[in-house]
Amino acid sequence: MRQYGMLFALGLIVLLFQIWTGGDLLLPRNVSNLVLQNSYILILAIGMMIVIISGHIDLSVGSLMALVGGIGAVLMVEHHVAWPVAVLLTLLLGAAAGALQGFFIAYVGIPSFIVTLAGMLLFRGLTEIFLKGQTLGPFPDGLQKVANGFLPEVGPQTNYHNGTLLLGLGLVAYVVFQEVRDRRRQREFALEPLPTGLFALKLTALVAAVLVTTLLLASYKGAPVVLLILAALLVGFGYVMRNAVIGRHVYAIGGNLPAAKLSGVKDRKVTFAVFLNMGMLAALAGLVFAARFNAASPKAGVNFELEAIAAAFIGGASMSGGVGTVLGAIIGGLVLGVLNNGMNLVGVGTDWQQVIKGLVLLAAVGFDVWNKRRAGA
Repeated sequence: MRQYGMLFALGLIVLLFQIWTGGDLLLPRNVSNLVLQNSYILILAIGMMIVIISGHIDLSVGSLMALVGGIGAVLMVEHHVAWPVAVLLTLLLGAAAGALQGFFIAYVGIPSFIVTLAGMLLFRGLTEIFLKGQTLGPFPDGLQKVANGFLPEVGPQTNYHNGTLLLGLGLVAYVVFQEVRDRRRQREFALEPLPTGLFALKLTALVAAVLVTTLLLASYKGAPVVLLILAALLVGFGYVMRNAVIGRHVYAIGGNLPAAKLSGVKDRKVTFAVFLNMGMLAALAGLVFAARFNAASPKAGVNFELEAIAAAFIGGASMSGGVGTVLGAIIGGLVLGVLNNGMNLVGVGTDWQQVIKGLVLLAAVGFDVWNKRRAGA
């Protein structure tokens, strides 16, 4: 239930709003907009999930997004720096900001809540200074295409985007291979896999979801470029957290720090690396956000840290650390994105939207607490 509860909840929410909106939710254009509108939150959610798994929190990511977007705008608009060079410099800046916070948390011993709260105020103030309180734009066309563009059309003229169809089929093959391999490895290590019927149901649902999404995107303009960035982050960080040594160390220090230390885990280096990574992902999200709206604003990224934290907890993270997956962060972000999009389509006011999202977050954390008590009993 802990692993698949939110996946089922996402399916039910999609079905509810599909009926409520008269079919507008899953129109190809709206599905594409859903990806574009939530791309930066999903990027943040991946990094935030890793931070929370390690037993920490980061309140500064929204302000860091704004700072990176502002500095990127100053470099590209005022100083005419080539956009690939500016992107590289701002990603390094984000990594440096994350590393600075990681140093105070890991080596000085200041709690992450205090350090990142200070970072939130510091980065927001620096954004006002760099942008002088004004909105700055426009961005170069190349960077705009990263945030708003689609894969180019290839092959013969059809009713669908050929490149997106090929990517979708490749993703289906990868999902089937990954699930079958994981099931075989569970048996090799004498772990109890899912019963055959449930495994077949899970695999069928995953393949169906990928195929439906592929057909919807291919019916419009194809896969957005930012979706490929998200896919690369999901696969890369998913592999690191599941299979790499540092990924297992992140789970270890979040689950039981004293035991991890006694086992030889270098907790300070791992914590430092976690916040460095969060800073770089926040920088990437800030560039995507600024390029999508073609301007950098001092007010960009306000409350985005709360959205990322909510996505992580809805996606299965635990307050005590040591629990969560990168895929769960994506699912949590999609739950929030579908709620926002669906409520906008049916005309729910922003006041009630906040109420509903708060109740969803409370229900997700309450489910985590209940699940722990049930397992303990």
